[in-house]
Amino acid sequence: MAQQNFLELVRKRTSVRSYSAQPIEQEKLDYVMESVRLAPSACNNQPWSFIIIKDKERLAQLAETYPRDWFRAAPACIVACGNHTEAWKRPHDGKDHCDIDVSIAVTHLTLAAAEQGLGTCWVCHFDAKRCSEIFNLPAHIEPVALIPIGYPKDDEVFINNVKNRKSSIIKTEKT
Repeated sequence: MAQQNFLELVRKRTSVRSYSAQPIEQEKLDYVMESVRLAPSACNNQPWSFIIIKDKERLAQLAETYPRDWFRAAPACIVACGNHTEAWKRPHDGKDHCDIDVSIAVTHLTLAAAEQGLGTCWVCHFDAKRCSEIFNLPAHIEPVALIPIGYPKDDEVFINNVKNRKSSIIKTEKT
């Protein structure tokens, strides 16, 4: 595989909403999850867990939480969960960094998947309560995001990826 620089990889990553039925090779999934494992977190608490679903029946159950046809077509889905008892809390105001830490790990996931030619889509608009019920999650474990993953139906999706972004996000303080 040809090596990419980071900016090329960031430009390649896109939200994929059309998947082929091609199964994901285990070594690619292992690579993606190793990238997740190495993600930074506040005080290195790593307050996360990831449930990888490939079984058709379990995927159908998960689709109850986000009933979209394109979502059902993904050959696998990863449920990114945050553990609120393990998350670092800022001492000054008690801010729980669980969502932040899980988000960093999911960013690693989506970038590593794109590098491997796999598509993902960060899904936050789902029924988290029903998801918790399906996987029998304890109260301190929160399903934060669903990440469908698989080969895009259109392999040109990474090439024809136009990002609509603000021209500048940098603000400099006047001295």
